[in-house]
Amino acid sequence: MKCAGDIEVRAVEEESINIDPIQAGGRLTAAAMKALIAYGDGYSVCDNCRKPNRLDYIKKPPIDRFHRELAEFVGMDVARVVPGARRGFQAVADTYVEKGDPVLVTALSHYTEILAIEARGGIPMEIPASPGNIITPDAAAAKIEEVIAKTGRTPPLLFLDHVDYSYGNLHPVREIAKTAHGYDIPVLLNGAYTVGIMPVDGKDLGVDFVVGSGHKSMAAPAPSGVLAVRNERAGEVFRTTAARTDVTSRTFGIKEVEMMGCTLMGATLVGMMASFPEVRERVLRWDSELANTALVVDALKRIGGTAILSQYPRRHTLTRVDTSQSFDRVAEKHKKKGFFFTSALKDRGITGIIPGATRVWKFNCYGLSRAQAEYVAESFIAIARENGLPVS
Repeated sequence: MKCAGDIEVRAVEEESINIDPIQAGGRLTAAAMKALIAYGDGYSVCDNCRKPNRLDYIKKPPIDRFHRELAEFVGMDVARVVPGARRGFQAVADTYVEKGDPVLVTALSHYTEILAIEARGGIPMEIPASPGNIITPDAAAAKIEEVIAKTGRTPPLLFLDHVDYSYGNLHPVREIAKTAHGYDIPVLLNGAYTVGIMPVDGKDLGVDFVVGSGHKSMAAPAPSGVLAVRNERAGEVFRTTAARTDVTSRTFGIKEVEMMGCTLMGATLVGMMASFPEVRERVLRWDSELANTALVVDALKRIGGTAILSQYPRRHTLTRVDTSQSFDRVAEKHKKKGFFFTSALKDRGITGIIPGATRVWKFNCYGLSRAQAEYVAESFIAIARENGLPVS
């Protein structure tokens, strides 16, 4: 089927159980689907934009209220919507990073954090991970001391992933933030895998900035996200324009420089708003999400030669698995090679794992019902048994 021209209809969510590691939290709600149709036109949210002509002042639809609710949702004071988490990183980096500044990231940081620093001429300096792929306060302190001794500068910023994209590990944010603040280094929390998925309270965690991803974890269309800050940082990150042009003497009101004026228009914003009531409720069911993940992870652990590379017991639904000694052994002799695994899953109506992956791969069970989680767990076991792998 085609939806327009040669563009195929996407029916992944309707036809399969999708355990793709980056898509699970971005499935749209029914309300967001309706919003896409109603507000699909580019400047649809601008129908009722009046002075001072800024996105977060629009009352119909209630975009102004939505901004206040977003800040409250993540336990911060002021929030803005942004075109994806990466634009939140960029806005903060643009505010605080100067050319040549050493900026702290971690060995598990997302590449977009690095690019935000590079764009400013900053130098990313990594806090190493522990053997279990956890960022520790001691490692952070040691790196800060090393950077100050080496460069003679105190880093202006520390980027810290709440849950990293590689292993899905939950890091001790509160303790690391306390360490950084001991050196007067502000902390940006990358909550791309947590804001909208599990409870997040930026002030309780002791961070200065919280960045979330709408399309990754808030059931929103792409590209969308949120940047929330404490009051004491709001005037810096959300500074308003002071420019005056030389020929026409134009000024631009209270447009915010780092936001490039307005940020999200149309379907991305209203879709995010439409899903928000359900997103607020679902973070309260985090324990049941972890229970479903545990069921699938424990099934994989029963397959001989399979190792869970992420924290165990799991503290997040994104999980990294090593099957180089189990499913990859089958792939060596199977006529479909590594594609036998994803093919067997597809036959059972399960999708989302990279085709051909039988060594190291990731999955995410977020949003599955208990019955679906049980079915995925049973499917992994059945595929193992069908191919002669030992199951305990």
